[in-house]
Amino acid sequence: MTSTPPASRAGAGLAMGVGAYTLWGVFPLYFPLLEPAGPAEILAQRVLWSTVVMGLLVVLLRRTTQLRALLRSRRLLVLLTVAALTISVNWGMFIFGVSTGRVLEVSLGYFVNPLVTVMMGVLLLGERLRRAQWVAVGVAAVAVVVLTLDYGRLPWVALLLAFSFGTYGLVKKTADVGAVESLAVETTLLAPLAAAYVAWLAATGGLVFGTQGTGHAVVFAASGIITAVPLILFGGAATRVPMVALGLLQYLAPTFQFVLALTYFGEHMPATRWIGFVLVWVALALFTAEMVTHRRRQLRLATRASTAT
Repeated sequence: MTSTPPASRAGAGLAMGVGAYTLWGVFPLYFPLLEPAGPAEILAQRVLWSTVVMGLLVVLLRRTTQLRALLRSRRLLVLLTVAALTISVNWGMFIFGVSTGRVLEVSLGYFVNPLVTVMMGVLLLGERLRRAQWVAVGVAAVAVVVLTLDYGRLPWVALLLAFSFGTYGLVKKTADVGAVESLAVETTLLAPLAAAYVAWLAATGGLVFGTQGTGHAVVFAASGIITAVPLILFGGAATRVPMVALGLLQYLAPTFQFVLALTYFGEHMPATRWIGFVLVWVALALFTAEMVTHRRRQLRLATRASTAT
């Protein structure tokens, strides 16, 4: 039995990464299909159907042993409880942003997320930024000020998306457990609250699921699969491509969202908002260029060190 050639493995990983971020990028096209359900019901249903799908995946992918080990660790359960709460905020803000015509602000949240994650590392983990990274963060801060003046308020949907996803990533990095079993636990922890809310909607006559025909119900139920597929693709990419490449791919999702906001959803983009977004893109260009340069420098130093020995 021959092993997969490195080039083929990297190519497959790149395709998986592009697939994952493309699916996340076109998510805004999905949630309007669930109307007239409100954001809260959509979130609750997504949690419930994701719980079902992730439970099936744990069995099909034979992750039950890893899941049992995870459940025996009090530390991991505490971390995944925090992860569950933060991803519910992230999902809720995403659905709210799309449902209320703020797809541009949603894309902004995921554009600034890498910079927010870096700042969280500084504030919470004591990490140090290099000079170019500080410049990038400073430019991003100016962008937030410009966008605040444009909106007449803080772009709070974008900031909540960025900080919730940054916190989620930090917690998951600390937990360091498999993506499938960890999300299975997270959705299971949220499921009782989601089920209680759906039951309350049903009791008060406010439940939309099941009242709009079979097709609408099927689209609703598909939220579990739609949650799982990009996650699996991302997990495959993370083990096959370098982290620098994966870091560059993450800009695909907000780029798709930005284009959809302008072309499909027809959101207004005044001049001041363009300035704010351009500043964000400048910050990301500086941040990415510095990251790639630093990575190459480290690889050269490692090569020289191995050659010398």
